[in-house]
Formats: sequence, structure tokens, C-alpha cells
Amino acid sequence: MYCIVDVETTGGINGPSRLTEIAIFRHDGQQVVDSFHSLLNPGCPIPPFIRHLTGISDEMVADAPVFADVAADVLRITQDAVFVAHNVSFDFNFIKKELNWLGYDYFRRTLCTVRTSRKLIPGHASYSLGKLCQALEIPLNGRHRAQGDAAATVLLFEMLLQHDKNGLIPRVK
Repeated sequence: MYCIVDVETTGGINGPSRLTEIAIFRHDGQQVVDSFHSLLNPGCPIPPFIRHLTGISDEMVADAPVFADVAADVLRITQDAVFVAHNVSFDFNFIKKELNWLGYDYFRRTLCTVRTSRKLIPGHASYSLGKLCQALEIPLNGRHRAQGDAAATVLLFEMLLQHDKNGLIPRVK
């Protein structure tokens, strides 16, 4: 199993930054078999730059659950799965940080679709999600929103699976 993940946050990985949105698609190597999505109340103001980038406002998350309320869902849907994301270290380490604050140790195998794309579909000028999706004609609706970016990453991941003739992507059940 694989879990394709995207998060939106109040800032960078270091320091007190918090999650504002999470989307996870559980994938069996053929298709999406489960999904989870939620806005999250970060418990702090969303900086103007982030608000402008994502469109997520303080008002939108005012009545959203805090991460502690969805932690069990995140643990459940990612259990026994490879954690897949575009620039995986950001998404994985952010979720790991939030879970560590709640007392959980969080370990998952990871796969980065940026690095994997560079190996399996070389020659692109940019491997940013937006530019890569445009070049590969992958629809990307809701850019800089967790569900839209994660859904596009699912399609990119499926394309990478098709191009992976040498077993670069771990095959899991």
C-alpha cells in the first residue's frame, strides 16, 4: 500500500508552525482505495503570505478540528503503507512533528515523487508540482490546497509506476 499525502501549513517545518489542511489517498498500486481530508485549526493566526498562497483563512479553520482530533485517522490510513509525497521530507516531517507533540513515534517508509520523477521522466526544466503537471498534462485543480495537490500527485504517482521498468518504486501490498 501507498499513501499519497499533501499538507498545508502556517509556515516552515522548524519552529511552532502548524498544519492547516491534510489530504491522504491510500493507494493499492492500482487505484485509490481510501482517502482522508480535513481542514485543521492550527491554534494560531495564518500568516498573510500563507493565506494568499493557499486561500485558507483563519475564518475557514475556526471551527475545524485540531490535529489531535484527526491523529488517529492519520495513523490508521497511513499504517503499513509507503508515505508518498511531492517533496516528501516536508510533508512527512510536518506530520511526524505534529504526532511527536502528541506523544507518538511516527515511522513510515517514504518515497519522494520529485526525486522519482527526475529519475523516471528526466529532462524537464522544473520538477515543481505545478510545472510538472502542466508538462505531463496532469490536471491540477486546487493548487496549494491539500486535496488538489494530493489528487494530482496520485496521478503523477500512477504515471511513475507505469514508467518504472527497473523496480525503483518499492512494490508493496
